[in-house]
Amino acid sequence: MKGTAAFISIALLMGCSQGADEDKSISLKDKPAPVRSVSYKEQPVTIKPEKKILDVPIIAQNPELKYGCEVTSLAMLLQDAGVKAGKMELAQKVAKDPDPVVKSRNGDIIKWGDPSKGFVGDMTGRHMGYAVYDQPLENLMNEYLPGRTVNLTGQPFDRLLEQIQNGKPVIVWTTGDFRLPDRWESWSHGAKKIRTPLDLHVVVLVGYDADSVYLNDPLSGKKAVKVNKARFIASWKALGERAVSYA
Repeated sequence: MKGTAAFISIALLMGCSQGADEDKSISLKDKPAPVRSVSYKEQPVTIKPEKKILDVPIIAQNPELKYGCEVTSLAMLLQDAGVKAGKMELAQKVAKDPDPVVKSRNGDIIKWGDPSKGFVGDMTGRHMGYAVYDQPLENLMNEYLPGRTVNLTGQPFDRLLEQIQNGKPVIVWTTGDFRLPDRWESWSHGAKKIRTPLDLHVVVLVGYDADSVYLNDPLSGKKAVKVNKARFIASWKALGERAVSYA
C-alpha cells in the first residue's frame, strides 16, 4: 500500500467500523488457547433446523465507543445472564495492549499492538483504534461470571448453535458486512507478525433457522439482524473461528 492507497487502507483499519444491516486477526495458525473455560467434548452435535431466536438486550456501541464492538457485545451477553455491567465499565476494565502505532513514511502501519493480549489502539475513536480477541474478553467475562465462561474458539459452528438451542447467546468475531474479508493488513509486534482483516467486527449471535443466523449488531444498534448462514460462517472461519459464551 503506497500513497493514496495507504491512506485509504489505514482509514479502513478500524475494528467495528464497517457495518451492514443484513445479509481484527493474527495468522489463523495463532489462535489463543482457551483458559478457565467450560470445555466441550469433541463429539457430533445434531442441531434441529427449527427457528430459534433469543430475546437478548440490544446495546449500541456509538457514540461513545466507535471501535468498541467487543465490549458492547459483552455487555449484551452479560445483561442476558442477569449481570448489570455497562459497555463503558467493560471498556475501562478490558485488557489493553499499550504499544503505540508506528507508521512508515507512506502511512503504512509497521508496528502496533497484539489483539490477543489486549485492545489495540483507542476504543473511543479519538485516535486510531482496532480490536481485541477472544482471550482478553473471556478473561474479563470471567470476572463477572466466574467458572461459567465458555470459549468456543476453534469449535464447529454447530457448537455455537447448540448454545443458542440451550438459551445462551454467543459473541462472534466476523466482518462488518458479514462476508469474507477482502482487505488485509499486517504489522510487527515484537517478533510476531500480526495479519488481520481491515473490517473486523464483533456481534452477538442470538438465533438461527435453516438458512439464516440472527445477530444483535452493536454497530447498527439493530436487534436480531437476519444474515445468510453460509456466508456468515465463512466470515467467522476467516476470522479464526473465535467465539465466547457462558454456561
